[in-house]
Amino acid sequence: MFLAVYGQTGLFFCFFLPSGGLMFTAGVFVATGSLHYNLFTICSLLTLASMLGNLTGYWFGSKTGPLLYKRKDSKFFRQEHLKAAENFYKKYGGLALAAGLFFPIVRTFSPIVAGMIKMNFKRFILFTFIGSALWVTGFVSAGFLIASMPFLKPYLRYIIIGIIITVTIPIVIRIIREFKKAGKENTTNK
Repeated sequence: MFLAVYGQTGLFFCFFLPSGGLMFTAGVFVATGSLHYNLFTICSLLTLASMLGNLTGYWFGSKTGPLLYKRKDSKFFRQEHLKAAENFYKKYGGLALAAGLFFPIVRTFSPIVAGMIKMNFKRFILFTFIGSALWVTGFVSAGFLIASMPFLKPYLRYIIIGIIITVTIPIVIRIIREFKKAGKENTTNK
């Protein structure tokens, strides 16, 4: 779980990992006794994983940002999009980082963009910590509370599967749209 949360928040090629579903499942496992750690320990470790992932993303963005600012416009990249992201972060940077963790794909690329535009590092750390703590605690606690309700225990397997599917569907839809979009662009360019 630690590596999944770290990967999804810090490594752009791990955006598809269902870390929300895994955190929910961790809460269920703590409540049912299958995981022999307390809720505080799980939340602390996963918050740390999220923080380290965000720091990795920020570092990556800060190293690749200068290259992107020098890059010419292409089919997949436009300087105007980079400028729009920079203006958005200047206006809503803290909120974008804290709330962005609750949205698949956004949670992966948000720290990278923050690093690219050289967002104030102290502000980045503060809002990343707030967002990470709320995100992790929310998902793990939800799993713990649902698993603690005796009348829901017979349905736990279905609830877990439902949560994982709900968290994963937006990512799958996005990937399918991108493939369709790329396919249409390839056929129009021929």
